[in-house]
Amino acid sequence: MITQNQVIEAQNTWGNGVVKIGSLKDNRSECEKIANEFLDNLYAFQDGNVLFKPTKCAIEQFRATKLKALSYFIAGDDRACSEDKGFAIQPWTKVRFENTGFILEQNRAIAMGNYFFTDLEGNEAKVEYTFGYKLVDDNLKIDLHHSSFPFPKPEDDLV
Repeated sequence: MITQNQVIEAQNTWGNGVVKIGSLKDNRSECEKIANEFLDNLYAFQDGNVLFKPTKCAIEQFRATKLKALSYFIAGDDRACSEDKGFAIQPWTKVRFENTGFILEQNRAIAMGNYFFTDLEGNEAKVEYTFGYKLVDDNLKIDLHHSSFPFPKPEDDLV
């Protein structure tokens, strides 16, 4: 049975990976190497379908391949999707998860909530997420990644 602690550990690894990728933005070859390892270690692209809907995409909202996920995270001259700016190379200094809940099963887990990305000035961006994990060789791998900005709050006079 997958445990809540395993999911939280996977989330912390993911957040630390995003921060590490961003810290390498000025060393392109190392950034690409670490971003590729990040995707290989944390996502299940080698093991089947991955449903990936990143936050900042309007044209190609869904990314079904590792190459398109890599493009989203680090962009670059050879990016697979022209709209990508390199989400992970913002860079971010911290990522923290606030989980609303978990569905835990023998070989699958789903977590939903908000995660917060801290930029170099200390500003936090709040993003909603749903991650699905599957157990692959005793490791949790993401096979569902849905991320979006919260819906705008209604104006006080409209409520």
